[in-house]
Amino acid sequence: MNKERVKQLRQETDISVKKCKEALQEADGDLEDAKEILKKKGQEIAEKKSERATKQGIIESYIHSNKKVGAMVKLTCETDFVARSDKFKKLAHELCMQVAAEEPKFLTKEDIPEDFLDGERKIYKEQVEDSGKPDDIKQEIVEGKLNKYKEEVSLMSQEWIRDNNKTISELIDEYVAKLGENIELEEFSRFEI
Repeated sequence: MNKERVKQLRQETDISVKKCKEALQEADGDLEDAKEILKKKGQEIAEKKSERATKQGIIESYIHSNKKVGAMVKLTCETDFVARSDKFKKLAHELCMQVAAEEPKFLTKEDIPEDFLDGERKIYKEQVEDSGKPDDIKQEIVEGKLNKYKEEVSLMSQEWIRDNNKTISELIDEYVAKLGENIELEEFSRFEI
């Protein structure tokens, strides 16, 4: 196994050398395939650990350099040992920056109240009303726009500002795999002047 490839994969993913070697072997040395393998394994690990209680954690904050935008998150994990780790603190900081930059309104799509969505649905229906398309196509367009909107206003389904190939949920799953504990983003707040 090429040591440089293992080293590169380790630097890009921050996952253990052993797991990087295994992923590269499974991917026949292809770096991108190895990243996908690690991503899938991370999601599997996160699913297994998702039932475990998260009673430790930190409150992290971020204030933008202009002092006009700020954010706070409550990020929890299973042990105080992980909560004090640099990796966990880095994740919390990244989440704060995401909240400050992308202005999510809800934590998950399931948290969005139906009456909130009704207003958006009404706007989208008006936009396609005079399109001349059949009603079933109009409905598909409205639902497609509504789903896109839900992703944009829900923190967990937003694209990560540092890598738009990854959602915030996937980012957290990666850290679950790296740290070996269940991690939950429980709350967030954003402030702006």
